[in-house]
Amino acid sequence: MAQESWKKEAEETELRAPEAPVLCANNCGFYGSAVTNNMCSKCYRDFIKQQPVLSQPARPAEKSPIIESSSPLPLEVVTAETSTIATQVSSAEDLKGKMPANRCSMCRKKVGLTGFQCRCGGTYCSLHRYSEIHECSFDYKSSGRAAIAKGNPVVKADKIDKI
Repeated sequence: MAQESWKKEAEETELRAPEAPVLCANNCGFYGSAVTNNMCSKCYRDFIKQQPVLSQPARPAEKSPIIESSSPLPLEVVTAETSTIATQVSSAEDLKGKMPANRCSMCRKKVGLTGFQCRCGGTYCSLHRYSEIHECSFDYKSSGRAAIAKGNPVVKADKIDKI
């Protein structure tokens, strides 16, 4: 009984010689497969691209619910901070567009993975990584003041004691 089950397993797992290779149905010279309708991979890919996409129906755009309120939301206008931030972003984008990311912005030395990213947007080697050396355009002073002001809001007591 054990021999019969062993024989069945051997027959099931036995390696069978593959069928004779079939040339591509488009006569391109490569071998095709039954899975790809007897076409090679390139011809099958081209065949799929030519087929119109009918399996995916067009979905209508879902409308998100719009919540209307009777009172308009107050808008705050911040002009000074916006202009300085826009200037810093544009200068950083200009610097990134000119210099490749794997070279020092000062000496053009290849830095690879050991490069130092500065807040001004440049990549620098170990010699030019400090802001004093590479004439950094980032304003650390105002950035530090803004961080301190944000982290430590002014707390004032009420002038009149509530009863």
